[in-house]
Amino acid sequence: MAIYEMGAATATVEFEVLRWMLGKIGFPEGGGVLTHGGSLANLTALLAARAAAAPDAWTEGVPGDLALLAPPSAHYSITRAAAILGLGERAVVPLDVDELGRIDVARLGEGLDRARRAGRRPMALVAAACATGTGLYDDLRPIGEFCAEHGLWFHVDGAHGASALLTEEHRHLLDGVELADSVIWDAHKMLRTSGLAAAVLVRREGDLDAAFRQQASYLFYGDQGFDLIGRTVECTKGALGLKVFLNLAWRGERGLGEHVAGRYATAHRFWELARERPGFHCPYEPESNIVCFRYGDGDQAAIRETLLEEGSFHLTSAEVGGVRHLRVTVIAPATDDKTLESLLDRIASLGDA
Repeated sequence: MAIYEMGAATATVEFEVLRWMLGKIGFPEGGGVLTHGGSLANLTALLAARAAAAPDAWTEGVPGDLALLAPPSAHYSITRAAAILGLGERAVVPLDVDELGRIDVARLGEGLDRARRAGRRPMALVAAACATGTGLYDDLRPIGEFCAEHGLWFHVDGAHGASALLTEEHRHLLDGVELADSVIWDAHKMLRTSGLAAAVLVRREGDLDAAFRQQASYLFYGDQGFDLIGRTVECTKGALGLKVFLNLAWRGERGLGEHVAGRYATAHRFWELARERPGFHCPYEPESNIVCFRYGDGDQAAIRETLLEEGSFHLTSAEVGGVRHLRVTVIAPATDDKTLESLLDRIASLGDA
């Protein structure tokens, strides 16, 4: 369905879903495409950024001075994209962050100066909404204003947390997202959509069209409608928009927003319960459905492995400030206080053993 005449119905559905998402982001003149996952979405958005910074890169190769500015907490797909794009991992210049890994807005200029002193030309600055490890949001508005002042492409990785735009209570976390040049938003994370369905959204529609400069006489000719193949790595694509549309049709925008708010509330409830118990340490108040915490000073990874071996709970882990923490991601609507109390009881028993 990346070719309109080969999948007109599904292409039309995707187009309308993208228009809805662009409206939520605040891109009235924007464009987009759905891809199979956030990693591919980040790559596609950064291809558009590369085309803006180095229009001849597609034909002549990548200039050796390009760079990306990103916090160390950025999703691994950002560094992977830099390597795939031909910049190399070393082209990712780390931004200064606070003790929780959020971009330190007051020190943005220092990061830009470091890149320029190294002979680098930043093609984009990446911010998180929210960070995969901690679930915390970068302060988008001042970052966007900084990028506009310095002529930097502003990319927001909203794969996990952009769905907060559907909730009255949490949409303030994305204040300033409309200043971005590109945003990614995964429907399969918080919009109850089966994997995979990730949106690449740009403020100016032409920027995405410039990302790819492909030629193939059997595909690229005439005007048969709105082909999406010129905006994505994929040629054969699943009917990704249909999955999002059916969820919208069934649950409604309000229903999806209530799902997001409910999961955020459950994560906050876990934080409240954990901090009331002796031995538990939570380094921050959660902003999303992700909570990092520790029990005691023992091996947190060992606690996690035991829980997995038992089959009782499935936790992940992440480093916060260089220290390993357990990590809860609340997705299931069935997770309630009883579940959370049972998890805390079991972790305490393992930590005290």
